[in-house]
Amino acid sequence: MTSATRPYGTRGTRGSVGSQGGTGPGASDGQEAAAILERARVSVDPELRAAVDALPGPLRRIARYHFGWEHADGTPATGNAGKAIRPALVLAAAAALGGPAARAAAVRAAAAVELVHNFTLLHDDVMDRDATRRHRPTVWSVFGDADAILAGDALQALALGMLAEDPHPASTAAVARVAACVVELCAGQQVDTAMERRDPGEVALDEVLAMAEAKTGALIGCACAVGALYAGAAEEDVDALDAFGREAGLAFQLIDDVIGIWGDPRHTGKPAGADLAVRKKSLPVVAALSSGTQAAVELAALYAAPYEPADLDRTALAVEQAGGRAWAQDQAADRMSRAMSELARAIPDPESAGGLLSLAEFVTRRSN
Repeated sequence: MTSATRPYGTRGTRGSVGSQGGTGPGASDGQEAAAILERARVSVDPELRAAVDALPGPLRRIARYHFGWEHADGTPATGNAGKAIRPALVLAAAAALGGPAARAAAVRAAAAVELVHNFTLLHDDVMDRDATRRHRPTVWSVFGDADAILAGDALQALALGMLAEDPHPASTAAVARVAACVVELCAGQQVDTAMERRDPGEVALDEVLAMAEAKTGALIGCACAVGALYAGAAEEDVDALDAFGREAGLAFQLIDDVIGIWGDPRHTGKPAGADLAVRKKSLPVVAALSSGTQAAVELAALYAAPYEPADLDRTALAVEQAGGRAWAQDQAADRMSRAMSELARAIPDPESAGGLLSLAEFVTRRSN
């Protein structure tokens, strides 16, 4: 079956979503996504650097460290600035609905979305006390909480300013959508931090799913919608792409939570079982705790006790035996199926939506 006639959602299998060593897409699919991401980096990086370089000296230094462009002492670095998934989605959505000209016009908007994403990372690392990101110490652990928070605030302001100053006709609608998305992100983070203070047995699975959609799905949906806006798409198509991104984003979060427990530190840049060590109520953990199994009882006892490194493997095994890992992978596949339905509403031809399909499959069939 050719790509022009292939129905949505037939690349890979349900069991491959988020599995390590599963039967996901072939090498060509991964290479296609990698090429899309690299093109997005090349397009967006000059805009990002110009925006960051406009910051006052101390904030500029902190931001450049965060993006991996400098070491803590200010000397040049060639670190990893992230996968560029969100700007790539902006550009892919613009290209799918408006062609190369729309993609070129959306580069500044794509950079703004990436700045918003990095603002959330800086703040999340402070609140979660994560010591490592992208294989290096987090900003707060190097420069302190206050500087990390202020740098994040500055990145958010830069993002909104870039959109407000963009002469493109879609920029006004994009500013409003991004600003609303930031409020939703903050609301999701507030729920997340409040949830961490509650007893694990008091947290319902539906609550965690709703929180994950707000924290992760909202910005991925916003990225797709902004790309559609810059393509001049109809309102219903913009909304469909937002819904596509939200569902794909929730699938992304489900797999990210799986990786947070079972990911390889050589690829993730974080210690093995990092989420379990901080007793995070991630989606696989809450699903496991809700299973009513004997393994769930053991997991609840482990989560109620102070963390002991010797118990890490036992805790991960309890999550798996209680069905948390399998549930998360099945849910990710289900959310991807919903995402494909939304994408088909806006772009009926899978070939035209090829970039968005490749990116969605990349983020939900990764192992790091």
